[in-house]
Amino acid sequence: MPAPDHVGFEEYVAARRPALLRTAYLLTGDHDDAEDLVQVALVKVVPHWRRIADHPEPYVRRVLARESVSRWRRRRWREVSTAEVPEVSGAQDDPGDREALRVALGRLAPRQRAVIVLRYYEDLTERQTAEALGIAVGTVKSQARDALARLRALVPVEEDEATATVGP
Repeated sequence: MPAPDHVGFEEYVAARRPALLRTAYLLTGDHDDAEDLVQVALVKVVPHWRRIADHPEPYVRRVLARESVSRWRRRRWREVSTAEVPEVSGAQDDPGDREALRVALGRLAPRQRAVIVLRYYEDLTERQTAEALGIAVGTVKSQARDALARLRALVPVEEDEATATVGP
């Protein structure tokens, strides 16, 4: 029989796991890495459960975002440079396609990606995003601005689509 403190934790994980996996996937860009990230984050949350049980979401998001950045920093040193740039997938040719946006999101720096995911996918305020990442609100604003500019460059909107939303 689980300890009384862990019953609430298990219920939380059962209820929120799909949302946590979605957030982790957006942070990592890979299903397997997302599964690993959620697992590591939940392991780190368990010892603090009694303290955060009343309102765990901000703490869990913070652990996910920070662990994602830390994992990226550890991994980037293992990447190997190549002499030729690989072919760009055809998914980037369609700016309306979710796949193009996912690929572009994966090309952002980890902190920029975390800001975009928390701010726009998780619909957190600038202050909540800053708290989750342990950074200043001004940093959230500048990271979001820079990330959105980079996403616009990576996934340009065709002129027909741009004029269709603007009106006469």
